Amino acid sequence: GGAAVERTRRAGLRHSGQEWTGRLDGEDVAQLGSLCAALAVVTFEPGSHVLISGGGEPRRRFLDWGLFHVEPDFLTLWRRYARALKQRNALLKQGAQPRMLDAWDNELAESGETLTSRRMRYLERLQDRLVPVADAIAPALGLSALTFAPGWKRHEVSLADALLLARERDRQNGYTSQGPHRADWMPSFHALPGKDALSRGQAKLTALACLLAQAEDFAFERGEWPVIALDDLGSELDR
Repeated sequence: GGAAVERTRRAGLRHSGQEWTGRLDGEDVAQLGSLCAALAVVTFEPGSHVLISGGGEPRRRFLDWGLFHVEPDFLTLWRRYARALKQRNALLKQGAQPRMLDAWDNELAESGETLTSRRMRYLERLQDRLVPVADAIAPALGLSALTFAPGWKRHEVSLADALLLARERDRQNGYTSQGPHRADWMPSFHALPGKDALSRGQAKLTALACLLAQAEDFAFERGEWPVIALDDLGSELDR
């Protein structure tokens, strides 16, 4: 990381009715992923409180968005895990024989352990940035830490063992119950028992602090700031 630079880029996105097409700096973009990678936008808008008050999915997406933009090979890793999960779930729904699950369990465990290590490292880095940001914009909240839940009992068993132990139950239920697709993270506060004690306004302030910490981390790692889009900030925080 170093000093952030400023530059201007022109981007466009169009839907023809059949498909999306993208352009960047006057050139056609072959894959939308490359347009997303070139244009990082951190957005704070009326629904942003769900990052804190909603379920685990937006919080996993928050971590993965950050990693996608600062680690070049992250998308490949994420896709590898997602593909293995999809294949394993399909086999579970079909009631496939246990031995047919072996190869996908192996792939899921290998990619899932790496994915989890990346997420944990990223969250630790983010926490270091978040605490001073939160103190600056919402000192009364006393945000003190971010706690990570990997999606299985990682302190007790490897993901490979967790998948094996849950296999029979997973076959009965028809889906994979263990792994980083069930991961989550939580903010904790000096002055409050937990995120459920937050008002909607406090949840929004916490979400804003998280998004700004993420933008700061991006700037440090990439040497340029993402676009920060704040939609009607004042009225959002008054509620």
